[in-house]
Formats: sequence, C-alpha cells, structure tokens
Amino acid sequence: MCHAANKAANRTTTAHPSTLQTIKNMNNDTLKEFYTPFNQEELIHKLSVIRHVALDMDGTIYMGSTLFPWTKAFLAQLDALGIGYSFLTNNPSKNIDDYLHKLDKMDIQVPHEKMYTSALATIDYIKTKHPEAKRLFLLGTPSMIAEFEAAGFESAPSTEGDIPDMLVVAFDMTLQYDRLCHAAWLATQNIPYVATNPDRVCPTDKAEVLVDCGSICKCIEHATGRKPDLILGKPDPGMLTGIASRYGLKPHEIAMVGDRIYTDVATAQNAGAFGVLVLSGETTLDTALSSNPQPDLTARTLKEFGDLLERAHR
Repeated sequence: MCHAANKAANRTTTAHPSTLQTIKNMNNDTLKEFYTPFNQEELIHKLSVIRHVALDMDGTIYMGSTLFPWTKAFLAQLDALGIGYSFLTNNPSKNIDDYLHKLDKMDIQVPHEKMYTSALATIDYIKTKHPEAKRLFLLGTPSMIAEFEAAGFESAPSTEGDIPDMLVVAFDMTLQYDRLCHAAWLATQNIPYVATNPDRVCPTDKAEVLVDCGSICKCIEHATGRKPDLILGKPDPGMLTGIASRYGLKPHEIAMVGDRIYTDVATAQNAGAFGVLVLSGETTLDTALSSNPQPDLTARTLKEFGDLLERAHR
C-alpha cells in the first residue's frame, strides 16, 4: 500500500476523497496505513460506537479453502472488545450447515444464528412477499435446493412445459446446460423471477474464474431480454437491517466489512451502516480510490481494521 500512496493520496472523487492516513504508536512510529474520507478524529468517533461487525466471507475472512492468517486474531479482538459479529455471504451455493462445517475445519466455531446467506434472504423474501409461491424452479446447487426444501418449498423439475410458481436463479457451481435453458424459457413465461445475489464472479484461491449468479442472470437476459424482478443479497440493505433488528442496534452501530464495493460497501451505504473495504479479495486499491461514493474505510486486511477498532474502543 505504501508504494501506491503518493500517487493515490492526491486522487479525489467528486464527493468524498479518501486520503492515506496512519496509526501511530507511543513512539510515533507508523503502525498501519489506511484510506478514509474522514479525518482521524471523525473516524475514531465513528468506530467508537460500533457494537457489531457484519463480515463477508469469501475474500474477507478466507479465500476459497484457505483461511487468512489474521482472521482468528481479528475475531479474538472483537470478543475482547465486546463487539458482536455475524457472517454474511452472497454465496448461496452452500447451506448453513455446510458453512458451519467449513468454518469448523478452519478451527472457527460459530453458532447457527451468526450465519446469514443470500439463500436465506431469498427464502425470507419469498415467504413474506410471495406467500402463494410453493413450487420453485431453483437454478442452484443441490445444497442450496435442500435449504429451500427444508424451508417448505417444492423444487420443480426442468420438465418441458412445466411452469412453477417462481423462478429463482443463484450461483450454481453444478450448472447444467439443459437446466439453464429451462430457466431461460421460464423467464419468458411471465412468472416471478428473482436472483439470490448480483455477484459477477466468486473469489477463489484457484487459477480459474468462478462465474457467479450475476453473470448467469446476464446470460439469461441476453437470451430472453428479461432481467430478474429483484436481486437479493448484498447490496440489498435487508441483510443488515435484519441484524439491526435481531440485536437491537442502530444502523450506525454496525460495520459491514467485505472485499467488494458494489456489494459489501454498497450494503452498508444502503443501510446507513459503516462500510469497510478490505483489499484481500476482489477489489484493487485503484478501484477503491476511484469509486464514488468512497468506502468509509479502506484497509489492506481485517488486521488493520481490528487495530483501528481497538484504538477507538480503548
């Protein structure tokens, strides 16, 4: 981050330019660097009222199957400061039990209620806004389909001519061409159509591009001319307003942390929460500094954010 600092520190956006700032220790030695549109007094005040941290997963606490080396220490910092946390992910390809198992293998044990996925957000939306919808065509993984079935929905088959109550398109790592074609046909049949998340790609530690839900929806749109009626998951503010309601918090008492501006940071901005961008996943520093509006804080990793929280709460 230091190498880019001289060039980037002078870059501004129309509304909220971020500048390079540092944390100093008692000897006035530079400890960490970060970017923020606020002066340090404003930033420390905003961080001092944070009572809950909503954490993205892919690209934020791990990359693919590799846990970042700073993640466990960051969670321990939150515990020591009395700050709660939840895991929010736009990746609906796994159900909650799958995620808990994955975290457990990384030696991170969390209760079921700390997890919230875009699949659960979609389930909540359908039950609330479309209670008549019982049969769904689910373009998603078997794990995600099982989550919908456990919630009381019927998974409709890709039988020619069969029209369910609703089309749901998700990040499908088991995508089959015939099922994609059936989903496209259903998009032309004037039934409700929702997507679980807008992500174009999913972060990975492998040498490949994981085509995500947003790209699959673009494929259907290119073939049929129809976009989803609604795209759930981040940046829809519902995932954060649900946390605020669950824990009795005000939006400004929640920090949303993730590696993407157009989902994670946008969620915070849409919900009135504090938006933190970490550069451990998809977004580059150049992209972060040229975005408008700016994230409330841009840090290299969770470690820098944790150190700032510790300073603000001591």
